[in-house]
Amino acid sequence: MDEDQIRRVRSFNRAVTRRIGVLSDSYLGGGRPLAEARLLFEIGRAGAEVRELRTRLSLDSAYLSRLLRSLEAQGLVESSTSSRDRRVRRATLTRKGLREVDGLERRSQAFAASMLAPLGRAQRERLVAAMSELERLLRASAVEIAPADPAGADARTCLEAYYRELDERFERGFAPDRGTPPAPAELVPPRGLFLVARLDGVPIGCGGLRTLERGTGEIKRMWVAPAARGLGVAQRILEALEAHAAATGLGTLRLDTNQALREAQGMYLRNGYREIPRYNDNPHAHHWFEKRGLRRRTPA
Repeated sequence: MDEDQIRRVRSFNRAVTRRIGVLSDSYLGGGRPLAEARLLFEIGRAGAEVRELRTRLSLDSAYLSRLLRSLEAQGLVESSTSSRDRRVRRATLTRKGLREVDGLERRSQAFAASMLAPLGRAQRERLVAAMSELERLLRASAVEIAPADPAGADARTCLEAYYRELDERFERGFAPDRGTPPAPAELVPPRGLFLVARLDGVPIGCGGLRTLERGTGEIKRMWVAPAARGLGVAQRILEALEAHAAATGLGTLRLDTNQALREAQGMYLRNGYREIPRYNDNPHAHHWFEKRGLRRRTPA
């Protein structure tokens, strides 16, 4: 890891927290700390389930409970249990809470304007563009990729969305049971691996690896949710699968893809895959790729 990059990130974090008033007990002059103000904003006019708030804000359960109790004591929030599931709690804003959020919105607008006002037009455009890029990269850095049960709930969520997209994009639709689809047992160690990417706890992508024969594996079920594309998630999944393949003695990887998936073909070519003759009977495939000479990666 580059020590100078780490130093610059830390410097940026200090500058931002000071500029936006995170260190104050009265965020934007509203009389409450940032954590409470942000929680009010996230609950919003429609209300929200407590477990969703916990995931969305990456908060510890005990800390979130303390924040909610404080807001309830101030008459800003009410909590209730779902009539359909007593385990589900929901937070909603009271009338006082709604007025508080309205004031928070006005102060937030004014603060954003105050950051832009001292700058010239070109500087404002540069700042906003840089903020947009930073937000995108921060989202990318928050993506977590980990092994998952290929028959589990998160895997099913990804695969069902993947199948729907392929059915829409393929000229003749898509049937997941045609050809030789991988069984869940093929996508778990020692025969394979299935990875799920999550952003704020929500599954947004997946990819699988199975062993075809001694020394040769196959990449399957590579997918990233449309809203998460452009964050480098597919690249990270592919690299993780390749690293696992190399670590388990697979020196060659193969894969197939449909002619409609041009962005996938481009990614494979950029990563050293080369088109080869057909090696399977997948009725949905038009292109077959292979990458040889996988080696274990040396940690950076």
